[in-house]
Amino acid sequence: MMRLRGVCRIPAFIIFAGTALLSVSIAQDLPLKPQSVRFAVIGDNGTGEKEQYDVAQQMERSRAKVNFDFVVMLGDNIYGGDSATDMKRKFEDPYKALLDAGVKFYASLGNHDNPNQRFYKPFNMGEKRYYSYRKGNAEFFALDSNYMDPQQVDWLTNALRNSNAAWKICYFHHPLYSDGKFHGPDTDLRARIEPIFKANGVRLVLSGHEHLYERIKPHDGIYYFVLGNSGELRAHGLKPSADTAKGFDTDRSFMMMEIAGDQLYFQAISRTGETIDSGVIERQDKPVQEKAMQQAAQ
Repeated sequence: MMRLRGVCRIPAFIIFAGTALLSVSIAQDLPLKPQSVRFAVIGDNGTGEKEQYDVAQQMERSRAKVNFDFVVMLGDNIYGGDSATDMKRKFEDPYKALLDAGVKFYASLGNHDNPNQRFYKPFNMGEKRYYSYRKGNAEFFALDSNYMDPQQVDWLTNALRNSNAAWKICYFHHPLYSDGKFHGPDTDLRARIEPIFKANGVRLVLSGHEHLYERIKPHDGIYYFVLGNSGELRAHGLKPSADTAKGFDTDRSFMMMEIAGDQLYFQAISRTGETIDSGVIERQDKPVQEKAMQQAAQ
């Protein structure tokens, strides 16, 4: 179950996607509960242009208030060349304040990324195309959606099955669901890995690729977000459908998330500092998870 959150002291504002009115949201900050897991999310960010730097500055302002200590990267981390000069201009300089504060970045590979980026130490990939790591009661699974080979599928199945984390969060570049006009969903990838998600209690999936922000209505208890506008933007690139819960396609953005026990709070923030979406996702009850696993096994 997911609840939208709001407080009366902050005015409501309207988000448009192209010419279509999607919804009205009331801005809400994260609750900042004790001992919670707090992180930021960016996607399609590595342009080296002013807008990327603007988003990075907003991220640092948010970190000063929220104190998140890691960032999930959804691919297309470095567009074009990736020489030492490029890495400095497109990653080290824009996120210098965050890096200096000890914030760690955990990258996944996009279609514009050189696979050798897995050897770049600040991306914390452990020299692997796909990997996992634990933060509190959550385990994160970073995948390479450019090449979902049988070895990666086997690894994912076993890693999810063997995880005892309360929250299992998968992220990768190509979205399984999207109402973006340019790319849309990767249905072949969906057919390969969504059944694995359903069978193993995945609750949240994050992707990029479409240069906009989307929150998709949940599918079989799994919440899907698309965030591909932390550097790039495809203005008015969203064509809302019945699947669209929220969308933003007129500027850049990033997300912050907080996991506190059985709640995951999210807040999407624009380049200019406005909250464009927020809410809370409840962790799926164990009996529901077990039922989904049984159905997937049949």
